[in-house]
Amino acid sequence: MKTILPFMVGAVIGLIGSAQARPLDAIRSTGVLGLCAHPNSLPFANKAGDPPGFQVELGQALARELGVSLELDWIITRYQMRSAGCDILLDVIADREAQGETNLRISKPYYRTGVVLAVPPASKLTSFKSLDGHTKVGVLVGSFAAMVISQRRVPTSTFGFEIDSLEAVANHEIDAAAVTPTAASYFNLTHPDKALRILDRDESEANLNWNVAVGMVRPDDSLRDAIDGALERLRADGTVERIYRRYGVILQSPK
Repeated sequence: MKTILPFMVGAVIGLIGSAQARPLDAIRSTGVLGLCAHPNSLPFANKAGDPPGFQVELGQALARELGVSLELDWIITRYQMRSAGCDILLDVIADREAQGETNLRISKPYYRTGVVLAVPPASKLTSFKSLDGHTKVGVLVGSFAAMVISQRRVPTSTFGFEIDSLEAVANHEIDAAAVTPTAASYFNLTHPDKALRILDRDESEANLNWNVAVGMVRPDDSLRDAIDGALERLRADGTVERIYRRYGVILQSPK
């Protein structure tokens, strides 16, 4: 199963234009909160359901807080969002500029993530600044990390999925993988025999760090406030942290 970045890095750009918005009263009237998720993208979501993915578990927790059930809309391409009719997406970048073309409104952020380097346990690499012309780094094709690292004249190998670059590091084909902490942490959880060392995020790399929030499809103010309130309660009682921890992900507070 490939680990991808569903909806997290701007994948929803341009796809919300004709989606129907539902106010909080309509959601409570129908008794259903709709979540759009990719059906095959663990640790994010998994249609097979075992495990279901942290987006599904958090979506269920948010729905319970609103007093409704969760309904999943499985979509693979951005164009399917137009007919899905869901109300929220999870793990979207909490930046109004980044979401400018999606028309999504974003909740208060609930964790911070970005791009890190995953390296072999014995590697001497310590940060992005330690990369040089002799280190080869796996990057996602077309990603910000690919641009940032290439500008430093560091050799790169491009991959379509984060797990492929992590496998390449584990097999000593490349020196490091520039991936999300989420992907690297889940790789270590599911590949204990190949576990990699995950370097700390470098906040001095502004383009490689961001907060994460709930994306809402043109909500009314009541729905936005209800989602913010539910998130606050779920963070305060440890629910959000426990959900992500089950997938090996240790959340860091948003900034």
